Amino acid sequence: MNYEAQLKLQSFLDGELPENDAREVAAWIARDKQAAGLLAELRHTREAVTGYEEGIRLPESREFYWSKIQREIDRARPATAPAAPAFSLWAYLRRLAVPATALALIAIAGLVANRGVHGGGAVGVTEISVSDTEALTYRDFSADTTLVWLSYPADNEVAQNTPSDTLP
Repeated sequence: MNYEAQLKLQSFLDGELPENDAREVAAWIARDKQAAGLLAELRHTREAVTGYEEGIRLPESREFYWSKIQREIDRARPATAPAAPAFSLWAYLRRLAVPATALALIAIAGLVANRGVHGGGAVGVTEISVSDTEALTYRDFSADTTLVWLSYPADNEVAQNTPSDTLP
């Protein structure tokens, strides 16, 4: 028997079918034993459920009944919060070591990158350049120092422009 036929029997039992369809289903039940058996089973189930629902009455109101259940649930829960875990030196050191390691790696990467920018990491490499402006530039990559020596104005010009009461 398919689902539609089962629904039709349930509708017949509940009195939801129009009169014309109800006569057809009654004739079908009379000639089909499987349909008659299912209808009898549906009637017994309906009577059992209907009688069972009427037999249960609560001694108090619905709200009060459920509030009692809620109080029992709350009483069963532990009143205190779980204890804090004991102090562990290893856990504390691990919490400090992770950020410290990250900072050290960043510092090492910065040093490596900085050495690559300044002459490929060679120690004691100097660069001297002379230009037409009479300036001498000295760059020491190992000390990360740059010195620019300007020789302008010339010594003779300073002597001519300096007042006699000052030292050159």
